Amino acid sequence: MERQFFKDFDFTGFWNESSYSERDYIEEFPDDAAIASIEEELGYKLPASYIELMGIQNGGLVNRSCFPTSEENSWADDHIAITGIMGIGREKTYSVCGELGSRFMIEEWGYPEDGIYICDCPSAGHDMILLDYSKCGKDGEPEVVHVDQEADYRKTFLAADFETFIKGLKEEEDFDLD
Repeated sequence: MERQFFKDFDFTGFWNESSYSERDYIEEFPDDAAIASIEEELGYKLPASYIELMGIQNGGLVNRSCFPTSEENSWADDHIAITGIMGIGREKTYSVCGELGSRFMIEEWGYPEDGIYICDCPSAGHDMILLDYSKCGKDGEPEVVHVDQEADYRKTFLAADFETFIKGLKEEEDFDLD
């Protein structure tokens, strides 16, 4: 299948292959009916670029885990960090409809109900990455934002779309962590 997205993106070393990733993140790729069911449960149309990436690997820990920001947040003054990307599914703990998925973050942690939480962060729930549909509607192309629970759920814009977010992820070593 020819890619519509990520055509010029090298995925070498992108995913962190580990037993933890396999156990808690990586789902089998769902068929069209399962994707429609997930979208219905979440109340939003999944971005085509997200569906395409999940066709390569449906969730998992990543090695390129940092995204640059122009403003400081509870993680750092120049970037945010993610642990993994939630897959499309219900079976794994960290899938969008899994035990610690998007609905859990909204219902149990009080995160804003503005879209789909797709990436967890090393803070263990104190910040998340959101596909934010507040400007585009439930069927539009969502922005990607960082939501900081420690700062009264403040949103920090990261990328105009999911593909741009993924392409912008960098390795931790690219940032001065001193």
